[in-house]
Amino acid sequence: MKLLILDRDGVINEDSDAYIKSLDEWIPIPSSISAIARLSRSGWIVAVATNQSGIARGYYDLATLESMHARLRQLVTEQGGELGLIAYCPHGPDDHCECRKPKPGLLWQIAAHYATDLAGVWFVGDSSSDLQAALTVDCQPVLVKTGKGERTLTRPLPPGTLVFDDLAAVADQLLTS
Repeated sequence: MKLLILDRDGVINEDSDAYIKSLDEWIPIPSSISAIARLSRSGWIVAVATNQSGIARGYYDLATLESMHARLRQLVTEQGGELGLIAYCPHGPDDHCECRKPKPGLLWQIAAHYATDLAGVWFVGDSSSDLQAALTVDCQPVLVKTGKGERTLTRPLPPGTLVFDDLAAVADQLLTS
């Protein structure tokens, strides 16, 4: 199975330190949508693992989150692709859950859903918490420079972290190797 796991905000869509609170604020990175579609058309399963503490903070509700994900799926479908499981953590940083990255709960959900081992699976993110979550489950940590990626590059990266300009560059690498 060719599985790729992505963080959402900053990798698939524009990120905001003020949170993405509505469908209008959910602005896709166009090259990311096409990258997901290209990978899917080539036999890759593309899943998403995303922290969504804005729910716990009361910034938006589950229906709003679901509308963002429905729009994401629609855009990928319009380009001939399919998006796999979207696993999300609705908890805040003080809730002590097992799913909020850098903890591995979201990645375990994806592994269980696809009945697969995560060793070596690429997990693409833009933050240190994404990279740490990847290491916890033996995924290959991959950093993109979009979203918070440039900021993340100013700190030490886990050994072996791969760095790409954006998700399109990740897709290019996976589709040519």
